[in-house]
Amino acid sequence: MDSGLRSSIKRAVCTLTQLVSTRLALLANELYEERLHWEQMLLYFFAALFFLGMAIVLLTVFIVVLFWETHRLAALAVLMGLFSIAGMLLVYRLQHLTQMKSKLFSVSLAEFEKDRNELADKNVSTQT
Repeated sequence: MDSGLRSSIKRAVCTLTQLVSTRLALLANELYEERLHWEQMLLYFFAALFFLGMAIVLLTVFIVVLFWETHRLAALAVLMGLFSIAGMLLVYRLQHLTQMKSKLFSVSLAEFEKDRNELADKNVSTQT
């Protein structure tokens, strides 16, 4: 009887260890995904900053060149427009990313809730 109890406790501890290990791996995965999300947001932020900065520089050059020959104006205006459009698109994408709800730990919390419900169901069934 004593060895049966010991093996039962050993199996329970082993199962609990595996459960905790799985949940910790899930938490690590969610942290990694959140880090990738922040890296993507930073990339879009710096790209938008670059393109909007280029638009300002080109606008300045455009105004200076406006008083020179007329052939350079079209090229500067097109480049300035392209940089402005690219910068605005990236700002729009960045705003979209910041408005997305973070899913950090949502899967882990759902799994923990499922585990808790299963353990509660097992306790009810063993008591009856």
